[in-house]
Amino acid sequence: MITAIDDAPLVRLKAISKHFGEGQARVDALRDVSMEVHPGEVVALLGPSGSGKTTLLNVIGCILDPSAGSMELDGELVLDNGRWLRSDLRQLRLDKIGFIFQFHNLIPFLDATDNVALVLHLAGKETGAARKRAVELLDYLEVGHRKGSMPATLSGGEAQRVAIARALANRPRIILADEPTAALDSKRAGIVMDLLRKVAIENDAAIIAVTHDDKIFDRFDRIFELRDGRLDREVTEEINADAGKVPYSTP
Repeated sequence: MITAIDDAPLVRLKAISKHFGEGQARVDALRDVSMEVHPGEVVALLGPSGSGKTTLLNVIGCILDPSAGSMELDGELVLDNGRWLRSDLRQLRLDKIGFIFQFHNLIPFLDATDNVALVLHLAGKETGAARKRAVELLDYLEVGHRKGSMPATLSGGEAQRVAIARALANRPRIILADEPTAALDSKRAGIVMDLLRKVAIENDAAIIAVTHDDKIFDRFDRIFELRDGRLDREVTEEINADAGKVPYSTP
């Protein structure tokens, strides 16, 4: 396990709860979830279907309104007692959070560079600066040679790297990934996770990934299990012992 670069967490959750419906129809998707994730950490959320993993990711991503709890992102208290303290959640997401999904969701009629630059355009960057940043990111993720390629011509691994570049466009320090390697084979999944680790370390970023992909368990610093909406326990050592592996570390 790597040592966090900074003692201050980038993500701090306290008693986050989320329910849908009321009365007999009420479903508690999250129940008093508390956790911290620090700069340089790559953390996994495991659990059966319906355990609350994606719901939790959407709360951290300021997409879903929680029913109760508090949350700090990058040192800013953004949620207190279940109420948002900022009205501009879209800007908050642009400033602080990058999203990576199971399927790359690239825009089919834009090339790789423009798919990445689009996020910067939305943030108000001028075209030249946006494209320059996009190319730099594609080079950083070792897919710069495909900068003019359309999504349909990219391999699965290449498309996912472009999607990661898009997630990094605004230099977020919090990156949320929902099944980022599920559509990839073992080799490409390992490459993507190694790239995410590189991003976490070199950008002092925190990465939280929902996954069922046992091919990549050894790439995580910490692994948490959710059950019935509760953050049940940390299972890092247990999973690595079962796999005959030690937690992934860097020299």
